[in-house]
Amino acid sequence: MASSATAHTVVRRPLDTDRPLDALRCDIGGPEALTRVVSDHLRRLGATVRGDGPGDIALGGGGFGPVTARTAWGPAGSGIEDEATAQAATGVMAVHGRRHGAPRGLGVDCLATATGVLTVQGLLAGLIGQARGSSPTRARTTTADRAGLLTVSQYLAAAGADESEAVEPAPGGPPFTSADGVLFELETLDPGAWAEYWRALEAPADAIRAGWRPFQFRYATACAPFPVDLHEVTGRHTWARIRQAAALSGTEVCRLRTLAERAAEDDGADPWTLRALGPGHPATGTAATADRPLAGLTVLEAGRRIQAPLAAHLLGLLGARVIRVEPPGGDPLRGMPPACDGISARWLALNRGKEAVEIDIKAPGDRSRLRELVADADVFVHNWAPGKAAALELDAEHLTAVNPSLVYAYTGGWADRLDGAPMGTDFMVQARTGVGEAVHAAGEPPVPSLMTLLDVLGGLHGTEAVLAGLLLRERTGHGVRVDSSLLGAADTLLAPALRQAATGTDPRRPAGFRHPLRTSDGWIAPSDTSAPAAAAHDVTGMCTEDALDRLRGHGLTATAVTTDLSALHHDPRLSGSISRDAHGAPAVPDPWSHA
Repeated sequence: MASSATAHTVVRRPLDTDRPLDALRCDIGGPEALTRVVSDHLRRLGATVRGDGPGDIALGGGGFGPVTARTAWGPAGSGIEDEATAQAATGVMAVHGRRHGAPRGLGVDCLATATGVLTVQGLLAGLIGQARGSSPTRARTTTADRAGLLTVSQYLAAAGADESEAVEPAPGGPPFTSADGVLFELETLDPGAWAEYWRALEAPADAIRAGWRPFQFRYATACAPFPVDLHEVTGRHTWARIRQAAALSGTEVCRLRTLAERAAEDDGADPWTLRALGPGHPATGTAATADRPLAGLTVLEAGRRIQAPLAAHLLGLLGARVIRVEPPGGDPLRGMPPACDGISARWLALNRGKEAVEIDIKAPGDRSRLRELVADADVFVHNWAPGKAAALELDAEHLTAVNPSLVYAYTGGWADRLDGAPMGTDFMVQARTGVGEAVHAAGEPPVPSLMTLLDVLGGLHGTEAVLAGLLLRERTGHGVRVDSSLLGAADTLLAPALRQAATGTDPRRPAGFRHPLRTSDGWIAPSDTSAPAAAAHDVTGMCTEDALDRLRGHGLTATAVTTDLSALHHDPRLSGSISRDAHGAPAVPDPWSHA
C-alpha cells in the first residue's frame, strides 16, 4: 500500500457494484476475538482481507491511501484482557445480572462484537474523510472497554440522574411458561392491550395493574419484577390458548427458539443491504477533517428509543450535523425518568448535541416541510414501523426523488427475511433467534437478556450501514438505500454459536460460564481461560482485593466486577474518562481514540 502521506484522488466509476470496498485490500492484525467481525464485514463490503496476526489493521487501494485502525481489550495492565473481564469492568455483568439478582456474564461475546463493528465504522469513516479531501488520518483505536461503556451508557446515565428510577430494579422478568411447557416472550406497547390480554387469561386485576409498569420500563431497567400471579396464570393455560388470547387482545407472543432451529433456517445473508439508486448531484465543497470526517454533512433522524437514535448519535460523533425529526410537542421520551436538569438522562445518553424539529408526518403540510429538509440533507435515517414510510410516501423512492444524492437508511427489526415474524423489538428478536439460549450456560433455562442487547448492536449496525452507503455514494456519485436490522445484529452476535449448531455441536457454554465469584465485599470475574482454575479457590471470606491477589499469585487473570455504575466515573481500569454534559448527565467517552 502507498504511504498515507501521498495525495490520493478518489475517482468515481461506472455503477457496477453495491460493494463500497470493491478493489480495496485489508491486512488484519490484532486479537482474533476482536477482529472476527472486522474480517467478516470488510469481506462482505467487498475488500480482499489478508492476515490474522499482531499489529494494526490497514485498509487501502482502489485509489485510496491506507487508513489504519487498532483494536484491544483495554489499556495495558488494566486487567481487562478478554470478554469476561471487559464485561465485568464496564458494568455489563451488573446490568445483565439485574434480573437474576446478582452480576452475571453474558454467554455471548457482545463486547468483542461491538468492538469489531465500531472498528469497521472507524475504517469506513477514514475512507469517507479521505474521499472528501481531509488530510491523512491517524490510526483510530477501538477498545472493548469503551464499547462496554457505550453499551451501558443509558444505564450509567440513569445511575447519575437527579432522581431515582421510576421502577426500583429488582430480580424478575420474562419469559413466561405455558401449561404445556412452552417458554415465550410477550410484547405490546399499549397498556390497554396488556390489560385485555391478561383479562382473557383470567389474571387478577391487581396483578394486571401492578405488572404493567415494570413491563413497560424493562427496557430501561434491565429487569421486570412482575407479580408472581402473572407467571402462575400462564402456567394454567396451554400455548394454543395463550396465542388465542394474544391474537384477540392485539398483543404478540413468541416462543423461545433454540440455536439449532435458528441455524437450520439461517440464510447467511449480510447483516445489512446496500442498493445504489440513481445518479446524484456532484458534491459541492467539504468541511471534513481527519478527526471529523463527516463534518459538513447533515443527518436527518426520525427515530425513537435506541436503534436509530444511537446510529445517528455515532454519526454525530464523527462530525455530522444531526437533526432529529420529532412529533408535535417533542419526543415523549425526553420526559422518561429519571431526569437530569428536567430532561431524561437516558434520552440525553443518545441524543445530546442534536438539533430538533417538530413535524407531524401524518399531516400533508408537515410532510412537505420534511421533504424540504431532505433536499438539503445527506442522510435520512428512521426506524418507523414496517410499511409506514411507504404509506406516507416517505420511502426511499419518494425522498430520493427530492434529493437524488440521499443516503436513505432504515433500521428495522426483521429486514423482511422471516415469514410470520413477530413485532421487531429487542426481546422478541432475541426470543425468535435463540439469543435466550446463547446468553446462558448449559443447564440453565433459556432467558433473553433484559439488557437492550440487540437494540445497541442494531444501532451500531445502522451506523456501519450508513457509513458504507456514504462511501458508496462517494465512489459512484449515486444515491444509496441502506437497510439494517435487529435480525442482522443477532446473526452477527450469534455467528460462532450458529456455526456450531449447524454441525450438530452443542453451542452452549459449559455450566457456570462467566459466573463471577463472590467475595466478602463484592465480586470478581476470572478471565475465560482462568475460570476453571479460579473456581477451585474459595474466596467467599476474602475481600475483593485479597481475592484478586490470591488468584494473581497463582498466575490467574481476574478483575473486580463493577456493581455500582456510578463508580465507573473514577475507575482507573478504563481507557477514557466519563464526563458530565451541560445538563449534568454522565457522558461516556467516544468509542474511538486517535493514536
